[in-house]
Amino acid sequence: MPYEAPTHTVERSLRATTGAKVIAGVDEVGRGAWAGPVTVCAAVTGLRRPPEGLTDSKLLTPKRRDELAVVLAGWVTAHALGHASPEEIDELGMTAALRLAAVRALDGLPVRPDAVILDGKHDYLGAPWQVRTVIKGDRSCVAVAAASVIAKVERDRMMAVLGGPGGGFEDFAFGDNAGYPSPVHRAALEALGPTPYHRLSWAYLDTLPRWRHLKKVRRSEELLELENGGQLGFDF
Repeated sequence: MPYEAPTHTVERSLRATTGAKVIAGVDEVGRGAWAGPVTVCAAVTGLRRPPEGLTDSKLLTPKRRDELAVVLAGWVTAHALGHASPEEIDELGMTAALRLAAVRALDGLPVRPDAVILDGKHDYLGAPWQVRTVIKGDRSCVAVAAASVIAKVERDRMMAVLGGPGGGFEDFAFGDNAGYPSPVHRAALEALGPTPYHRLSWAYLDTLPRWRHLKKVRRSEELLELENGGQLGFDF
């Protein structure tokens, strides 16, 4: 598959303009899923030549992602993963849950980064981290691309265990859909209802009459409604 190889351009710029020496690339996976955690990887790569074929995980086949993840584990200077659970996503909302997972990943690194390259245009980390956001950073920045692959492979494996033999949720086919929307996933939801690994504040529950009573409102929304004199129809 043709692709434009990621570079260290942003890392070099941060080094030159801020004096940063340890720079972590950060990327997430699982933001749009119905089930499972949101997972963030923080990867520090230095300025070495990246492994052949490294790019955004979404552009790689599952087989190639798995192969690259093995190579990257021994190639990166350091990496760490952070997760925010479905319960935390329901409680905090996605932006705050992303920050929680990212901070957990960054705190898991052996050395605190001087700067962070964050994939996308929104800085969900904020102070005290020195952040540079890069749209499509998972394609253009080596450290972010490495984080993208490691995060994707780790989360897919976690979901495959849940959906595999003995995982207890074979009907949901998490090994195939990783908790994202799919016809099989929806059919299992209609028949069996959400599992403990589903996000109960997500809009998909609105379309499932049998189970929509389980939908939760995020605490921030609950407090806002109460402040406005409203009443909630959900029992926490």
